Amino acid sequence: MHDVDEPATVPGGGLVRLRLRIAYDGTALHGWARQPAQRTVQGDLEAALQTVLRCPVELTVAGRTDAGVHATGQVAHTDVPREAWDAQRDRLVRRLRGVLPLDIAVPAVGEAPDDFDARFGALRRHYVYRLADADSGPPPLRRADTVGWPRRLDVDAMHLAAGLLLGEHDFAAYCRRREGATTIRTLLGLSVERNGDLVRVRASADAFCHSMVRSLVGALLAVGEGRRPPEWPAGLLPRTERASEVLVAPAGGLTLVAVDYPPDAELAARAQVTRARRD
Repeated sequence: MHDVDEPATVPGGGLVRLRLRIAYDGTALHGWARQPAQRTVQGDLEAALQTVLRCPVELTVAGRTDAGVHATGQVAHTDVPREAWDAQRDRLVRRLRGVLPLDIAVPAVGEAPDDFDARFGALRRHYVYRLADADSGPPPLRRADTVGWPRRLDVDAMHLAAGLLLGEHDFAAYCRRREGATTIRTLLGLSVERNGDLVRVRASADAFCHSMVRSLVGALLAVGEGRRPPEWPAGLLPRTERASEVLVAPAGGLTLVAVDYPPDAELAARAQVTRARRD
């Protein structure tokens, strides 16, 4: 789960560690990670923080979401000079609202323990994927975060298939490989529920690899449409390469809704365990 291009930050030298809660509509954004000549959450947010705090800012995030993916419960941390934080602590959220674009918000910023690491300290990440299979499509006011599906879905079959995927597995069949990154994950929760014409897929894991949630949803959609039996998604787990027959569901239906962390006294131990690459 450790990517070599994102080392852990180390507090000290008069710095204070800040924890940020972040929300965004990913429709017009090219994912979390900063990219040249592209709008990204990290790029816009770091620029806003640097404007307000008047110091360099580099964020470490809990989950690097893809282009088009949304968040209501994203978490990041950064280390800034104590004097910069003290000068803005009571008005930082309000001032960020004034300089951030309308599709990014920071509902909360607070001082965190030195051992807090938004990425490596996380216990669980929770996502929700929203689909509407009504003939009329998704509700107009939810069109940004709900995918309209053209065929009616068998939610009971999808839920049965989801349960067979739980546990620790090598999810290579459902991941886009990244150099030096493992595809072994512990899927702690995967469920499918219907509320009228709205279908929600909820996914929770210690971490997710690149495109994993959208690929899992794609496999479940094949079951929901009756094109594959409920046993098919779990039957792909022995594969060592991505399964080309698995649809990657559209990004717009996916939202990172929460990230869980241990108590402060256990933060350092959790980060150490997470950084140790799994075999």
